[in-house]
Amino acid sequence: MVTTLAKGMNYIGGRWVVVGTDSFEDRNPANTGELIGMFSCSGSREADAAVAAAKDAFQTWRQESRIRRAEHLDAFVQLVKKDQEELARLISRECGKCIAEARADVVEGIHTAQYWFGRARTPSGEVLASEIPEKDSYVHRKPKGVVVAITPWNFPFAIPLWLICPSLVEGNTVVFKPAEETPAVGERIVQYFEKAGLPPGVLNLVQGYGEEVGWPLVTHPDVDVVLFTGSAQVGSMIKEACAKDYRKFCVCEMGGKNAMMIFDDADFELALNAAIISAFRTTGQRCVSAERLIVQEGIFERFTEAFEKRARRIRIGDPLDESTFMGPMVSQAGVEKFEHYNKLAAEEGAKIRLSGGKLTDGEYRKGYFVSPFIYVMQHNPKARVLREEVFGPHVALIPFKDLDDATRIYNDCEYGFALSVCSRDYRVIRAVRERCEFGVGYVNLPTIGAEVHLPFGGLKKSGTGMPSAAALVDAVSHRVSWTVNHGTEIKMAQGLTAEVEGK
Repeated sequence: MVTTLAKGMNYIGGRWVVVGTDSFEDRNPANTGELIGMFSCSGSREADAAVAAAKDAFQTWRQESRIRRAEHLDAFVQLVKKDQEELARLISRECGKCIAEARADVVEGIHTAQYWFGRARTPSGEVLASEIPEKDSYVHRKPKGVVVAITPWNFPFAIPLWLICPSLVEGNTVVFKPAEETPAVGERIVQYFEKAGLPPGVLNLVQGYGEEVGWPLVTHPDVDVVLFTGSAQVGSMIKEACAKDYRKFCVCEMGGKNAMMIFDDADFELALNAAIISAFRTTGQRCVSAERLIVQEGIFERFTEAFEKRARRIRIGDPLDESTFMGPMVSQAGVEKFEHYNKLAAEEGAKIRLSGGKLTDGEYRKGYFVSPFIYVMQHNPKARVLREEVFGPHVALIPFKDLDDATRIYNDCEYGFALSVCSRDYRVIRAVRERCEFGVGYVNLPTIGAEVHLPFGGLKKSGTGMPSAAALVDAVSHRVSWTVNHGTEIKMAQGLTAEVEGK
């Protein structure tokens, strides 16, 4: 079993190093009296050192066989499998996810590493026909260089691997900064890779806060690619910073104001269960959680009553308890944001059906526990609660008349991440797919449940339009054309002549 270091450290150039005397606390959000560890507060000096180590390792790593690079991922998986349950419990303790979701987080990370291990033996380029019979034309992939991966707390194991695995397989080196809420899981990932034999400098770890170490990494002149998952506010700043550097590329996945569309003909019980899962899994703290339920008028009252009734029965409590459906929010700041938007909903004219808020009695006293907040509101383009991401169990039920009305309501939002449509009518389903602006879509399913071989990302304010997971290969490598002449003379395409002297 790999154990967490007594005092969290950075991993730079193949060595575990302590950063000065400044550190931050890592506490269990379900019981803030439990101190999980103390972790280094890194800054620009550590960012410089990590980037330098990655840059030094790049030329050797890129020259390694793509298949050999990927074999480190297989070794990583074998190590993780030995610790699956212990690792899931660490995830649950550190970010408050229910244990079943934490186990799924580990499995998703394993699947990601397995996917990229297998993909190393599949074609990474193309052979294309040429107009000239004596020529062969190729498309060849080359790594971009030093990749910075800045990841969120809500999927502290899977999302880092979405970013790290394709980067490594394609021949890049990585500087990894995990969320300050989940430093122990981030450290554990790097420990596994170290034990799997990854060469020094290929993967580096820096712990700390975004302003102090994340920003120096983003703006570092020797960084070639920035991969970020987090808020729209921070992602927009990263995009702007990277746009100023002609050689730097970024992929930002930045949340959503996601929705389910539930039509009159939907399987009622299926749609109801999907709505509960979409709204309240991970306590609504997923970039694809549904904060809007857009329900057709014919079943609106019935559905609203059933949804409220089922939400009242949700088991809120210790995330390590197998019977718990909803654990705590990750921080006091998250609770305050949730309560702010609940108050705003009432101010903007919502009809409150379930007035959720901070839970303070009994077992809830020591953690950041809240109960669901549910309200009814007609669509209003000026209502902030229908347009801004809350990132908590805050749910609006919005009635609609017909297909045109439903798609208009869904699209009238700055975000464009996840969408689910519940209907038995294939024409309606197809129309929703074609008319709505989204990156991840579902039919008769919740808005959550990504699989690693699919692209994952959003449009508009939800991201750069360049997805993560399987589709990230185009962000961490660039395609070059390579044309070879096998003839004894020059023959040109497009009818051009190779003559250099007139007759």
